[in-house]
Amino acid sequence: MTINCNQNLVDLSQPKVMGILNITPDSFFDGGKYKNEKDILSQTEKMLIEGATFIDVGAYSSRPGAAHISEQEELHRIIPIIELLVSYFPNIIISTDTFRSSVARETILAGAAIINDISGGKMDNNMFSTVAELQVPYILMHMQGTPQNMQQKPTYNNIPKELISFFAEQLYKLKQLKVNDVIIDVGFGFGKTLDHNYDLLKNLSLFKNLEVPILTGVSRKSMLYKLLNTSAKQALNATSVANTIALLNGTNILRVHDVKEAIEAVKIVEKIN
Repeated sequence: MTINCNQNLVDLSQPKVMGILNITPDSFFDGGKYKNEKDILSQTEKMLIEGATFIDVGAYSSRPGAAHISEQEELHRIIPIIELLVSYFPNIIISTDTFRSSVARETILAGAAIINDISGGKMDNNMFSTVAELQVPYILMHMQGTPQNMQQKPTYNNIPKELISFFAEQLYKLKQLKVNDVIIDVGFGFGKTLDHNYDLLKNLSLFKNLEVPILTGVSRKSMLYKLLNTSAKQALNATSVANTIALLNGTNILRVHDVKEAIEAVKIVEKIN
């Protein structure tokens, strides 16, 4: 199970870790933390040294109720950062967290290698054709609604079944366009209640039937800290527990704020497997 990232073949048969680099002022956990070049380079270097295979760069906050920003603002935030990272870390594999095809295109031209789309192609009709043209790996995530309204009243009859149906349909469209490398992400916290999230975590292994790699992003999310009555800042241990469950259920990539702890979870699960 490999994906082609800038002519580098990455083997996902052993789980990999994706480090999160938010350059938004209002992300739920680390918003505004990495504001200057020194902080951005330092955090990226730390994640790479700790074992991250990918660095996911996002300039549009997708936390529930986040403010909508223009395409121009998103590009203004993200392009200089990608160029900076590529110049300092020539072998870095950057994933761009965007739902806009124009931003996807510009970031790939600037040196990114993967597109991570929270909308699964639903918020920009040109996304699939753009990814097909660029021939880059694509992370297809499920979200009910938009970041602005997704947590108002998420409703499903059978969430694993409905998401498998969604992915099957979108994967078929991507296959018709000859997009070779697709990774799915069930979208924990994106238009899901607490119970929906745990139903998905429990049944994550069902998604292996789609025969594509699975990415899981539960790092410090409210599904963890609300259940435990704590906060995102105190949710590292809970994140490690949830990541371990995800790995045991077949996850190929963990998307996290804390790389070292995720790598430890991977090593332990690999050992018992």
